[in-house]
This record gives sequence, C-alpha cells and structure tokens, in this order.
Amino acid sequence: MRVGITGVGSYLPEHEVTTADLQRQVSARLPRGLFARLTGIERRRIAAADEYASTLGLHAARTALHSADLDPLDIDLLLFASASRDMVEPATAHILQASLGSRAHALDVTNACNSFVNGIDLARSMILAGRARRALVVTGETPSRAMRLTADLAEARRSFAGYTFGDAGAAVVLEPVERGGILDIDSETYSEHWTAGGIPGGGSRHPRGDEHTYFAGDGHRLRGVFEKVGAGILDRVRSRTGFEHTDYAKILVHQVTLPYLDRFVEVTGVPRDRLEITVTGLGNMASATIGVQLARVHPDLKPGDRVLLVGLGGGVSLMTMVWERS
Repeated sequence: MRVGITGVGSYLPEHEVTTADLQRQVSARLPRGLFARLTGIERRRIAAADEYASTLGLHAARTALHSADLDPLDIDLLLFASASRDMVEPATAHILQASLGSRAHALDVTNACNSFVNGIDLARSMILAGRARRALVVTGETPSRAMRLTADLAEARRSFAGYTFGDAGAAVVLEPVERGGILDIDSETYSEHWTAGGIPGGGSRHPRGDEHTYFAGDGHRLRGVFEKVGAGILDRVRSRTGFEHTDYAKILVHQVTLPYLDRFVEVTGVPRDRLEITVTGLGNMASATIGVQLARVHPDLKPGDRVLLVGLGGGVSLMTMVWERS
C-alpha cells in the first residue's frame, strides 16, 4: 500500500505586526532596526485574542478537507500535531474535532517544531497498519503568546529566539494512493540538547508562574547542533533514494531566521531556487512552517513532482520526508 497527501490547507491570522513595531514594544532602548537586521524577518501574523491554536487549525482543516473533496465524517483519524495547544487537558484534538464535526479517533502529537511532520509520519504508519483509512493531520501554532513583550536588555537577550515567532495553521489529508505518495522518511534525535530552548511552564516542573511561560533559549547552540548534523541526514536520503536536490520540485525546510536559512543553503548545498521562503514575511511559524509552505506550492505541483520536507525541532530532532504527488 502507498499512502499519500491528497488534501492541503493553511490559515494565517489577519493581524500583521512588523518587526519594527515588535521591537519598539519590547524595549525602546534597543538600537533601531536591530531585530530586523539579526533575523531578516520583516513582519509576521499574530492570532487575535479570541483565536486559539485549535481555531487556526480548524480553518486549515476545513480547507484541506475541501481540497481532498471530503467531508469531516470521512475521516477516521484526527491528529492535532503542534507545539501549541489550547490547554493542558483535554487534548486539543478533541476541541478541534467538536468544532469540525468529525467522529474520528483523536489525539495530540507534540515534538516542538517537528510536530506536524511527526504527525504525518504517525498518520501514515497507522494507515499502513490498518488502524485508519483516512487521516487528517492538523497544526495550529500560536508561539507569539510565548514572547516576552516587555523586557530589560538581559531579558530580551535570553528571550530573543521568541521574537522570531509568527502564528499560523496548516493541515493535510492522508489516504491510500495508487502511485507516488510518501516515498521515504528519516529522523535523528539528539536529546542531550533538550535544554537549548523551550517553554518550561505548564508541566510538572513549573506548573504555574508567568516567568515560565516565555520562550527562552540559546539560538547559537541550536544552530550549531543543526549545522553539525543536518547535512548528514540529507546525504542518507540521497543515498537511499538516488534523488539529487535538483530532482525535487520543491524543498521545504523549517525556517527560523533568514541568516539561519542562508547557512542551511551553504552547509547542505540545497539550491536556493528550490526553497519556498516564508520567514521574511511570516516569521518562524513553529511546526506550521512546512505546512504553510506546502499549501503555497501545492497548486503548482503536477503528478509525479517530488517534494522534500526537512524538519528541525528543539529537543533536538531532525526529520526528512520525500513525497511524490499522485
């Protein structure tokens, strides 16, 4: 059996915030244009006060189902695969499903910025195992709510990675296909680096306290890990599949900042014209990044076109997926 992506959707909140405005809100003492120079991000979308992770995911899910010409009741597996969630309990998948109107087996999948790609992998595995026929994988990311919006210089430095964030939703439908589909999957995990960045609040270590609800981390440390190991996983994909970078119609990679993406191109040799660059206008959308990129390129893909997905997530994990449009 082959399993492929048959429907794609994404959603962006209407409210847009420029990086210049964000920097002024954080601190008036910072040099003008500093955030923009360091990140290459010009603007990003921010969810409204009454929009939640499930809200963004719901819009994307409806678009993906429409793209696949399916009804919510045609789905028998619903995965909410996101670094964001509406609350600790219950799983956000149930909140989304109540609004969507499906009756599928529903659960959450979370693995930082690799959550969405991990969710696609899990859905494919369950279809291959006979546990599901059609799956809907959804992410709704609201990382902007982990920004420290007022800070002194020391706090701003610790929280700087959070100022790259933007909000978005994405979704895909997976089901058996006669040709093409997901051809290859690989992953690597380096959990010794889990302390390099994250949001510590909300769990058993720090159940309460605003101080623990902000994103904090060492961006240079994370970048160093990805630079050291990132090229190796792409070499393995090339060795297994025989596909060169130029054999892909698009290469979709998680994007944190523009300098980070430039370094990825330099280290891996990925042709820049194969990328779908979203970070400058939408920021770091956590696990929704690759989903939004996929929704943008999907209308132009022809049957037989291949796409390489490259996920990078805190924890630290890397993931690749080769998909061929059926």
